[in-house]
Amino acid sequence: MVLQFIKETFFFFMTMIGTLGNISVSVDYFFHLLEGVKKKPIHLILIHLAFTNILILLTKGFRKTVAAFGLRNFLDDIGCKIIVYLERVARGLSICTSSLLTVVQAIIISPTGSGWRRLRPKSAWHILPFFSFFWILNALISMNLTHSIRSTGLNISQLRNGDNYCYIMLESQEIKWIFLILMVLRDAVFQGAMGGASGYMVFLLHKHHQQVLYLQNSKFLYKTPPELRAAQSVLLLMLCFVFFYWTDCAFSFFLSLSLEEYSLMVNIHEFLTLGYAIFSPFVLIHRDGLLAEQWETLKQCVSHLSDQ
Repeated sequence: MVLQFIKETFFFFMTMIGTLGNISVSVDYFFHLLEGVKKKPIHLILIHLAFTNILILLTKGFRKTVAAFGLRNFLDDIGCKIIVYLERVARGLSICTSSLLTVVQAIIISPTGSGWRRLRPKSAWHILPFFSFFWILNALISMNLTHSIRSTGLNISQLRNGDNYCYIMLESQEIKWIFLILMVLRDAVFQGAMGGASGYMVFLLHKHHQQVLYLQNSKFLYKTPPELRAAQSVLLLMLCFVFFYWTDCAFSFFLSLSLEEYSLMVNIHEFLTLGYAIFSPFVLIHRDGLLAEQWETLKQCVSHLSDQ
């Protein structure tokens, strides 16, 4: 009973913390866009990534939290379809958006004479067609869930994946393999692009590090450009994504092969599915000093109001 209460409290606390962190990041970068001076494509991508994380936390995180508190039949059949479908779409959007973030950042820091420089977005709004493509792609790949999701309010014996009040019915092998192959291809393509862009950024950052060492030995002052500092933040964000994605896959593979149900492993796996959505905004807050900026803005607003 005590362990169940700890799990309930932990899931609720982490979901709320992650949601607040993503809201903070999205609001900060949204104001950067409104300023006009810093209409950077990276800011728009980070806003979309934060929105995707919020969607994951409000669908899977909230659903797990409510289920952990024992509220069964909280959703009807249609409600389960919407929530689980949005969760699957959001997870796909997270992969696609993270890949786009890495590729665009790699293009931005590429040398002036490089051919990749020609692909650099001239405006933040040139990124919007990619978002439309990502939404359509993931909506289609997740379409099978609209037929297989059911609420436990319906007494159906064909059960594959219990989730207290929402579950996935067994599908035909043909449909199962078609959508599984599509998801694997999507993940392989976008993670391949992410890995290539990350490797390219590591190479450029290494060259920059060698240049800094040379200038320091020559007693020249050199300030790291903001694009390179942003690249370091993006690389750290991608390491966070890779850790949670592949650890989640490893736990999923182990649980699918295991004949016994390990409650601890299941709980860890449930947390891993939310880990990237929870921790990624705090990577940005720490690396980019967003909390300090927001605190300064808040102090300026308070000071301005007190002077009036």
